[in-house]
Amino acid sequence: MTESPPRAVLIRHGETEWSRDRKHTGRTDIPLTAVGEAQAAALAPRLAGRFFAEVLVSPLSRAIETADLAGLTGAQVTPDLAEWDYGDYEGRTTADIREDRPGWDLFTDGVPHGESLDEVADRVDRVIAKVLAATGDVVCVAHAHLLRVLAVRWLGAAPESSRYLVLGPASISVLGWEREQAVIEHWNT
Repeated sequence: MTESPPRAVLIRHGETEWSRDRKHTGRTDIPLTAVGEAQAAALAPRLAGRFFAEVLVSPLSRAIETADLAGLTGAQVTPDLAEWDYGDYEGRTTADIREDRPGWDLFTDGVPHGESLDEVADRVDRVIAKVLAATGDVVCVAHAHLLRVLAVRWLGAAPESSRYLVLGPASISVLGWEREQAVIEHWNT
């Protein structure tokens, strides 16, 4: 019997003040709130006893702290897991942005002076390659938009398709396989 390829276990960081307030939080290094710390710690029993070949974590403190509180050890800071660079829209809500740009959509309209969706997709494609080269399942602790793009790229879908997925704080999702087909095994649990 052939062993299946590695799976990617995705964990979104716990709540921050900006995520709670629905502000686009890209590269600003916002810490977890007390609620976010509790959410991250609540992951530990759910992950206990699981072996991960690698633990990859965004360089932003909210992701690193989530990994630590979740009991994940041996984390490798992975710059490709940093959240989307929202450029001029950093720290703004969608409602605020739409006052200036009615109907604005991140996935089709992008952000001025930030990263394009294709640039984010290129980064997550490198993460996927790293997962597929691992000797077992890999956990990635990162951010909502970035992980949504990672999930659809895992499936081989266009990055714009990530608009159809949502991720709550401190959620766990599993990208795996049905035979040779890449699938989403669990989402936003």
